[in-house]
Amino acid sequence: MAADGTLLTSTDHHYREGLAEFSLGPGFFRPESRPARDLSVLLARHQKARATQPLRWLDLMAGCGIRALRWGLEALGSDAAETELWINDGDPDRLPLIQSNVQALGCSTRLSAEAADLLLYRSILQRQRFDFIDLDAFGASGSLIQPVLQALRFEGLLFLASTDGRSPTGHDRVGAIRSLGAAARVHPASWEMALRQQIGLVARQAWLLGHGVQPLFSFSEGRTFRLALRLLRQIPAGDEKKLGLVARCERCGAQRVQPLLKLSGWPACHCLEGQGRWSISGPLWIGPLQEEPLLQQLIADAQDLGLQQISPVTLRLLRRLQADPGDCPTVWPTDELASRLGGGGPPALGRLVQALHAEGYRASASGVMPAQVRTDAELPQLLQICTSLRGEGI
Repeated sequence: MAADGTLLTSTDHHYREGLAEFSLGPGFFRPESRPARDLSVLLARHQKARATQPLRWLDLMAGCGIRALRWGLEALGSDAAETELWINDGDPDRLPLIQSNVQALGCSTRLSAEAADLLLYRSILQRQRFDFIDLDAFGASGSLIQPVLQALRFEGLLFLASTDGRSPTGHDRVGAIRSLGAAARVHPASWEMALRQQIGLVARQAWLLGHGVQPLFSFSEGRTFRLALRLLRQIPAGDEKKLGLVARCERCGAQRVQPLLKLSGWPACHCLEGQGRWSISGPLWIGPLQEEPLLQQLIADAQDLGLQQISPVTLRLLRRLQADPGDCPTVWPTDELASRLGGGGPPALGRLVQALHAEGYRASASGVMPAQVRTDAELPQLLQICTSLRGEGI
């Protein structure tokens, strides 16, 4: 990246990341997306360590081939037998660059330059299933979700990215209806709402096939929204209750959640004399966002690999996600809480979480957006606890 923050585009620029040294070639490249690439390596390494059959991994939109190169060097290492890396990019002019970058890998590689949907549908017809698909898409990736799920083996992993932030965050409501089949409204926890909208879409597409999905981790930096999920052969009992609606009153800040399966009338918010009005988003995923045991294992793996391979930023991200399962979709920014108390500084987030626990509520610092508290406490009780902390000078 240049000093002014622009993307690296030099045709002869060489770059090192993890154990990989390669040429970027023409086109774009974002060094700040390294945490996503680190996590892709960790997921692949985790799967390889537990594999009992030959594996096939697909980098569907490869760019310069950095993900597949790091898979081969860091996830497989010397144990590359019986693992095939399929590396695809829709631009055939990039194939020589990709081939040059990955030629030293000791595992089986297959390079292609096909439109993503054609590759997936051909793989489905030829029954060539993948154990891991990394889909780092531009814009919305909704049109590819159905073929991606059909091309995955059961228990296979999907690492999905979308750069469409306007639709799922409520800034393009028509776009959300078209791409997500859902109503998206502006919300203070906008990144989380976007992730839940997208998990909900993937879950509905999997259910159409009679299969389930298990979210493994979900995160965003506000530009790109990333999900890791496992495809399950069967829909887990009760998962239908994890699809629902989230409502928020713009006036008083109250929030409510209802599963679609038990949808009924919305109760009154906390405004006086019926002055409030619910702003409703969904259907979206209202279940957990993170799989804590997996994240704990990925943290251990990252520590084993060391900072040469996994960046400190990635390790901090993993720890933040591991500490917040995302099991409750009602989230409040601490700045909003301070504002509703009439100004003054926001409550200390860690102390607020402790105080909520002491009162018997679920609570955690949001791992998705900074300075936000996740809790099942109602807003009046939450504000009361904030007032008590303020009185204690905390």
